[in-house]
Amino acid sequence: MAEEQTGTETGEKSRGYHMGSVDTVISVEEVTRQVAAIAEGTSAEQLDAMVVGEPFVSIEKLKAGYGKMEILHDVDLRVGKGQSLCLIGPNGAGKSTILHSIFGFTNIFSGSIKIAGADGTMQDVTRLTPSEKLSQAGIAYILQDKSVFPGMTVEENLWMGGFLKDQPTEAKQAAEMVFDKYPRLAARRKHLAKVLSGGERRLLEISRALVMNPEVLLVDEPSIGLEPRFIDMVFEILDDLQRRDGKTIIMVEQNAKKGLEFADIGYVLVSGEVAIAGSGDELLANPNVGQLFLGG
Repeated sequence: MAEEQTGTETGEKSRGYHMGSVDTVISVEEVTRQVAAIAEGTSAEQLDAMVVGEPFVSIEKLKAGYGKMEILHDVDLRVGKGQSLCLIGPNGAGKSTILHSIFGFTNIFSGSIKIAGADGTMQDVTRLTPSEKLSQAGIAYILQDKSVFPGMTVEENLWMGGFLKDQPTEAKQAAEMVFDKYPRLAARRKHLAKVLSGGERRLLEISRALVMNPEVLLVDEPSIGLEPRFIDMVFEILDDLQRRDGKTIIMVEQNAKKGLEFADIGYVLVSGEVAIAGSGDELLANPNVGQLFLGG
């Protein structure tokens, strides 16, 4: 539903989506219509050009959805090893469905999802189960908020992240490595997860995914529900994982400005298709993207 308000002093209006402090709020349907109108169209060659080196994750002509409903229509995606990609767009555009498809939560009607193996050759992981994606392909999914086990301790939550390890001792060893990396969690290892702050819970969610030492992190709305100071902390953690540890990150972020400032590559989705693609900086400087998603 659309709602319009005019500034009381200047009468000026500003437009934006998911920014929270604008004078004019436009409906999802109107945003979708406007994004479709400015869609630039993308080719596989254009997407390849934004990759540093060879693609590490590659999606080709993916059609996917839930049940018999197709949400994604011939989606292509490329990201290199150690790069980050942020997906933005209006609600219902298919952003989270891309993450769900990569991890094995959707029905794949056609197309392929590939990830580079240890020898550099692309491995088709389209039909692997989520457990196989994590254990065999090194793909981890970091869910939206409230995915920790509140009645378990921080330590026990981390152990749960290693549920696919061959031996429980391996999960415990991996958890200790996480504690070494994040002293803030180590100081709370015996605390119940439900007493953690919002930022600490998000750190725990990210850290739990690291127990399996994945190569690819699928991060769904890392800033949702967090205070600004915790949002900065979470993005600093993600930056460290990418820049220092070489993780490849594919992210959906409702705070478009924050996501594009972080990411090497950005895609704008509309109605299950990639409408605009470019570097994070290019999309931040794109006036059409700015008007619709960055508040002016």
